[in-house]
Amino acid sequence: MAFDEPEPTPGDDKDWTWAAERPCPDCGFDPLAVEGSGLGDALRATTGRWRAVVARRDAGHRPASGVWSPLEYACHVRDVHRVFTERVALMLSRDDPGFANWDQDAAAVEGRYFEQDPAVVADQIAAATDETAAQYDAVPAGAWERTGRRSNGSAFTVLSIGRYHLHDVMHHLHDVHG
Repeated sequence: MAFDEPEPTPGDDKDWTWAAERPCPDCGFDPLAVEGSGLGDALRATTGRWRAVVARRDAGHRPASGVWSPLEYACHVRDVHRVFTERVALMLSRDDPGFANWDQDAAAVEGRYFEQDPAVVADQIAAATDETAAQYDAVPAGAWERTGRRSNGSAFTVLSIGRYHLHDVMHHLHDVHG
């Protein structure tokens, strides 16, 4: 099946780091309601919802110009899991590591999110979710306060980056009305 490459979406240059500390007015997610020990289960609970999103007939259809399709959001979430798995591993193995910048919009274009197979993406999300959830499950009690920094200087602890990660996944479910 041939796909026409969609118009690029406008980049999101908002600083979402606040989402690890207070409820989101858009999606309603409250990061402070999730303890570190609950992150893995909370992420696992999203897998079925993402499977349902990519199984929709309109999964590959953009609802408006400049807005990702549900499939593109799903690909993004799959890659978010992979990025955060790597970042948490760095935080647990190094003192205050810096994270390379990840351009999510470039990743969408380079990864050709718009033409990926929804069934494959569903399985990839499940696998990536399981891997990152297991990583959060295995964080030693004294390691939740270990730190790391984004390329813009924003500092996170393992707990706050886990909450930030979970918010991203939940917020995108809200975006696609999953």
